[in-house]
Amino acid sequence: CRDNLPENADAFADPRLELVIDDAKAILEASETNFDVIIMDLDDPLDGGPRYQLYTSEFYEMCKAKLNPGGVFVTQSGQAGVKQHHLVWSPVNHTLRQVFPAVRGYNQAVFSFMDEWGWNLAFADAAMGALLEPAQIDARIAERVRGELRFLDGESYVGINSLSKAHRKTLASEDKVLSREKGTFSFMHSQGLCV
Repeated sequence: CRDNLPENADAFADPRLELVIDDAKAILEASETNFDVIIMDLDDPLDGGPRYQLYTSEFYEMCKAKLNPGGVFVTQSGQAGVKQHHLVWSPVNHTLRQVFPAVRGYNQAVFSFMDEWGWNLAFADAAMGALLEPAQIDARIAERVRGELRFLDGESYVGINSLSKAHRKTLASEDKVLSREKGTFSFMHSQGLCV
């Protein structure tokens, strides 16, 4: 990426960056340092697959413990279009809400995936989950980012946080919690276990 994605040159040059290519779960578990931000961009959690454990309440508890006060955790959460958002995006959102005091689901069209894609943003402190005004976002970007962001500004921030009625309804009724139980991965429902 450093050699072939010149648009990311500033990120790689930032002295705050320490690039580690390794097993992220093992690195987080062993870390004696806490983080301001943890960003996960993983494959979707296939039931019984190796990535599933990185979408469970147990893993999220460990991540929360590795955040500094005011810390933020974000994870990609699969397709979030009107027809697919209930498969991964809303169960991940509900699972995170069992662990973190504030969680915001958001989505955006990703043309290479030919659908909307979803993410969930979880906050170590409930007060951090409040929506900001566009001018506040623009001011924070100007203060913290060198150069210009290609996608995000205050106005687009408002857009990604404006979920459709169908999305909001699904999040409100979601009851699945992704969890490890007795060494197996399961979708847990409030009515019982469904493998």
